[in-house]
Amino acid sequence: MILLAVLFLCFISSYSASVKGHTTGLSLNNDRLYKLTYSTEVFLDRGKGNLQDSVGYRISSNVDVVLLWRSPDGDDNQLIQITMKDVKVENVNQRRGEKSIFKGKKSSQIIRKENLEAMQRPVLLHLIHGKIKEFYSYQNEPAAIENLKRGLASLFQMQLSSGTTNEVDISGDCKVTYQAHQDKVTKIKALDSCKIERAGFTTPHQVLGVTSKATSVTTYKIEDSFVVAVLSEEIHALRLNFLQSIAGKIVSRQKLELKTTEAGLRLKPGKQVAAIIKAVDSKYTAIPIVGQVFQSKCKGCPSLSEHWQSIRKHLQPDNLSKAEAVRSFLAFVKHLRTAKKEEILQILKAENKEVLPQLVDAVTSAQTPDSLDAILDFLDFESTESVILQERFLYACAFASHPDEELLRALTSKFKGSFGSNDIRESVMIIIGALVGKLCQNEGCKLKGVIEAKKLILGGLEKAEKKEDIMMYLLALKNARLPEGIPLLLKYTETGEGPISHLAATTLQRYDVPFITDEVKKTMNRIYHQNRKIHEKTVRTTAAAIILKNNPSYMEVKNILLSIGELPKEMNKYMLSIVQDILRFEMPASKMVRRVLKEMVAHNYDRFSKSGSSSAYTGYVERTSHSASTYSLDILYSGSGILRRSNLNIFQYIEKTPLHGIQVVIEAQGLEALIAATPDEGEENLDSYAGLSALLFDVQLRPVTFFNGYSDLMSKMLSASSDPMSVVKGLLLLIDHSQELQLQSGLKANMDVQGGLAIDITGAMEFSLWYRESKTRVKNRVSVLITGDITVDSSFVKAGLEIGAETEAGLEFISTVQFSQYPFLVCLQMDKEDVPYRQFETKYERLSTGRGYVSRKRKESLIGGCEFPLHQENSDMCKAVFAPQPESSSSGWF
Repeated sequence: MILLAVLFLCFISSYSASVKGHTTGLSLNNDRLYKLTYSTEVFLDRGKGNLQDSVGYRISSNVDVVLLWRSPDGDDNQLIQITMKDVKVENVNQRRGEKSIFKGKKSSQIIRKENLEAMQRPVLLHLIHGKIKEFYSYQNEPAAIENLKRGLASLFQMQLSSGTTNEVDISGDCKVTYQAHQDKVTKIKALDSCKIERAGFTTPHQVLGVTSKATSVTTYKIEDSFVVAVLSEEIHALRLNFLQSIAGKIVSRQKLELKTTEAGLRLKPGKQVAAIIKAVDSKYTAIPIVGQVFQSKCKGCPSLSEHWQSIRKHLQPDNLSKAEAVRSFLAFVKHLRTAKKEEILQILKAENKEVLPQLVDAVTSAQTPDSLDAILDFLDFESTESVILQERFLYACAFASHPDEELLRALTSKFKGSFGSNDIRESVMIIIGALVGKLCQNEGCKLKGVIEAKKLILGGLEKAEKKEDIMMYLLALKNARLPEGIPLLLKYTETGEGPISHLAATTLQRYDVPFITDEVKKTMNRIYHQNRKIHEKTVRTTAAAIILKNNPSYMEVKNILLSIGELPKEMNKYMLSIVQDILRFEMPASKMVRRVLKEMVAHNYDRFSKSGSSSAYTGYVERTSHSASTYSLDILYSGSGILRRSNLNIFQYIEKTPLHGIQVVIEAQGLEALIAATPDEGEENLDSYAGLSALLFDVQLRPVTFFNGYSDLMSKMLSASSDPMSVVKGLLLLIDHSQELQLQSGLKANMDVQGGLAIDITGAMEFSLWYRESKTRVKNRVSVLITGDITVDSSFVKAGLEIGAETEAGLEFISTVQFSQYPFLVCLQMDKEDVPYRQFETKYERLSTGRGYVSRKRKESLIGGCEFPLHQENSDMCKAVFAPQPESSSSGWF
């Protein structure tokens, strides 16, 4: 009895988890014709509001389904015929009324006669246990039309019992979960699991990347093992992480309803399905059920040369501060991705020297094999006449949104050749480091090209003898951040001299917390406390920063605090400012610092009352619930009042992920002799030097030298030029996401996001013996454009949504020091200009014949300029005035 009870319970359990019926999948009755109605519709919007405000379209038809053959060996082996009839194309937005692009047009005019005939030709579906075994259609039908029939046929694949399995349908090979209950079955398809070949790429960094989400749910209502109704909804949503107004959503629905059944064809006898298909029509051929790629032809689109001629005026040097320059740049990059090498070379060779640098930016940013071959053929690295073009090419490579191994191999090969300019040789190695870093972050560290480049960097650093070569490889390692390079960095930090030691220390500073081991921190402690040798202030303060940033221990913090008061005068003030900034800004080390400060020996008036002009300050540029933008400025002076180092940083955070947006460091040394001052300890024999180093969007650039050596300094002082020196200038593609989607309805969708900027960073250092004054100036000017473009294409009608935001901004930092007396006077300024901010939205529907509808909206606002606090005594956050302007909109035919 117990055994019978158990068997009974198992039977009841399996019965309740499946739909009533004798088959595992859908089953058609013999000699019956099933008449259904079918529609697929798609909506595009920004992910908010009413779907009826969206753009999109609906394709509807009647559908006849008949069973042609059933295997004598089992009911679950079936061949069915599916035929679409009376196809219509309509608007999904009922409010459109007279503005509907379909109004007054027949289906044959919209779809085209040959496409309509292909769509209404029947397809055959071989089902075994409810799953698609083969899909049969006619050869040489348009791929877009076949995809629509695949989308309908895929709805007939299902199972009547609960469970998780893998299925192949129009979406690819996907993981699906079935939930069966009485007369209802729900199929949930995990779209992120689907294996299907589609073009696409993205920016891997979270801050510059996008977040996308996709869901697919299909509900079947079943009677007598066949569908009474099917409702399927697929949603794809996308948003840019750091600017969430750049967002969009695609909603695709399919609906299939049984209207009636009537007498149909008699079953064809036979055991082999191949013979049955041949008997139906020998022209049928088995084709993949997985959706196929197609490209709609662009009518009236300009050639690459015509496109370039239409936008080149916007890329003149004087226009680069405008958002229109970035718009033209992004549009041309898209066009370049479809161009051949010969077309690109022809334009490069014909352009003049004023616009050529911007053209090089665009060609390099396209990141296709043809564009790379074209630019490498065009540039001559042995020439000294095209240094600017070579540098622009290298910078565009450094900021490549999705670099590949081929680009790295090309630069590695170039480095082994000869150069007309040593600066370019150094830049090539630095950019090799940047590419290695990006590829390793994207799980490409084991690629052969990456392994070769890593050996080149580490081997070069180990064997280098010249100071210039050592610094070049250190800069490359600063970008690559290879864990294998840490022992070499420790060696150069502790035993190197002057700039080499400081550069090695700042390279270590860029490594993440897990790589700063106890051994690294022991070395940093020896350097800061000068246990083995005397070190420069810049090296010691960098060592302290590394300790305090990477989970410092109680004793490490205590020893640093106890050192304050025993340091050179300005270094005392600098370290005190660092500690106070950690506490005020609640940095990770703040808890440990507060613990140590409970001891009177560490926290007393004598220690915390040290005077001086050096400072450190961190503040917010902007702060929201999910993101933040911070700035920091620390300035270290020598005891004689001359600037030793100023360090300006701007970070962007998405949750806890940082992006080092900008770092501008101005360094000076060995200038005390000019004013008959005594150098600080450890800096008595330093050569006169001043230079600027910049890091932009996590990429260290080649430093710029203002002067090097006493004679160079005197010649530049006598020439008395205060003109700024360019650090980096160009057009950059920072955000680059392209995703091609195969919707299960058969329609093709694309979701693209691009973000570019025109940037100009300049720096200047002025030194006056007459007025006993030094001034440093760093100016950043950028224009930014971010666009999102979402389209759904059937080949005969296309709907699209374009959203975007643009701005032009400027940020200037000025440091002035008067050292005619002590304490010397210091004036620090960081100003942000008024920032215009514009948002726009365009929705459109367009037939392949050219007729279309478009709706445009635009909103402008002005964010007032402000001064940022740079001292702890003035710590109020910069508050900009936000002045919105009236929204404008328009819509109409085109």
